[in-house]
Amino acid sequence: MSSSIDPSDEDDSSSQVIQQQESTIANSSIDPASEDINGEIHYPPMGFGKHKPKMLLMGLKRSGKSSISSVVFRKMAPQDTLFLEATTTIHKESMQSFMDFQIWDMPGQIDYLDGSFDVDSIFTGVGGIVWVIDAQDNYMEPIGRVTDTILQLTELYPEIKYSVFIHKTDSLTEDYREDTIRDIMQKTSDELFDNGLENPPVSFHATSIYDHSIFEAFSKVIQGLVPQLPTYEALLNTVAATCRFQKVYIIDVMSKVYIASDSSPADTDAYELCCDYVNAIMDLSDMYGWDRKQQQAPDARTRDICAHTAESMVSSVRNHTLYLREINAFLALIGVSTEPKFQQEKAMVDFNVQTFQDTMIRVLDRS
Repeated sequence: MSSSIDPSDEDDSSSQVIQQQESTIANSSIDPASEDINGEIHYPPMGFGKHKPKMLLMGLKRSGKSSISSVVFRKMAPQDTLFLEATTTIHKESMQSFMDFQIWDMPGQIDYLDGSFDVDSIFTGVGGIVWVIDAQDNYMEPIGRVTDTILQLTELYPEIKYSVFIHKTDSLTEDYREDTIRDIMQKTSDELFDNGLENPPVSFHATSIYDHSIFEAFSKVIQGLVPQLPTYEALLNTVAATCRFQKVYIIDVMSKVYIASDSSPADTDAYELCCDYVNAIMDLSDMYGWDRKQQQAPDARTRDICAHTAESMVSSVRNHTLYLREINAFLALIGVSTEPKFQQEKAMVDFNVQTFQDTMIRVLDRS
């Protein structure tokens, strides 16, 4: 059982956070802050500089590509996806989030590698390809299509990362579900190996739009596009250790995908709690929030409130305490704690997380 933190150790713990994070910054690519005419310091928005990748959603017709895109990036209710029409043309959707990237929903009935299409115009600048396989249908044809795609594109575009979503697994029985996932993974890997591609850059995820598995899978895909993921993970490891978090995430509040987490084992239950927490916060923000940049605060007290980043804490949620701190307009840090004396130690947590936030807004990509 872990012991509570002695107040006399607070300064030492805080100093450790600062030293470790400043060391991380020193070894990272940082763009200098600018100063306006009023002397206020403005840091460039956290992003990817000129690195604005696009992601392709591919798969056979009716495999669930459009449903996935609508649920994850447009906040559509899963039951409403039943009324979506089949995709007949390439649907491009720009994501204005923590980084600028495009989602291309590709019609499944077209073979884009048959020579009649300009391959460069489609695949140049692609950071990742998500191939969706319907687990409830015959999956031999999509396995052949995905392996052909990987084999043809690997030589031309070696930087592309591939993810296979074994989709619609929620309605399968437990035994059949595991057998189906294992069979698809094995057949795909064997096909690639037989064609001379060893250790292909392919990841597999079992997904459904009716639970949090689709958000978890897309989190892993997005992380593959984040150039500074190791830096974020190192910072989160420091925060988790000093604040006694069981698990801590940086979550994109619009899509609920997490762009980084600490290196402790994945915790599906904790992530589900965080997603539900973000939903509640966003719903309250829609009703009672206001644009702090556009609207002039009427009095000194309100201006003081606007000057601080948003934060929230809720306890006794399935014996967990959830702590949220806004990083910027798109990202929030959410920590999950089972520490019984978390509320008494919140002042130290606030200080450590503030230091983390100050560090995060400085860590930029120079690509």
